[in-house]
Amino acid sequence: MDIRTPKRLPFHRLPVFPVLLAQLIALVLFAAVFWQWRGDVAGYSGLCGGLIAWLPNLYFAHKAFRFSGARAAQAIVRSFYAGEAGKLVLTAVLFALVFAGVKPLDAAALFGVFLLTQLVNWIAPLLMKR
Repeated sequence: MDIRTPKRLPFHRLPVFPVLLAQLIALVLFAAVFWQWRGDVAGYSGLCGGLIAWLPNLYFAHKAFRFSGARAAQAIVRSFYAGEAGKLVLTAVLFALVFAGVKPLDAAALFGVFLLTQLVNWIAPLLMKR
């Protein structure tokens, strides 16, 4: 018996989609603020930091919401653990790639936009109606 839901919701209809969209908008705005405030290097460093926060969350959302229903409880728990592990690994790999490959880099902008994007991830569900 297949535990996957035959009629899965499209990604844009998942409950996590508004949070991901808010994160994407925030990371672009924060990167633009750093670009305007501190120059080109800070702008693309901030964009990299925001993407380092956003892409693993996108991966987690894809993994975590693959299954639904009471019969799929074990698969749901497994997919949450796999998604979280993948998210942590992907975050570490993206940080390593950025530090190894992006020169010059503004570390303050990178970590600043990374943290602000994560903050949106924590605050956005409190501000959303559903």
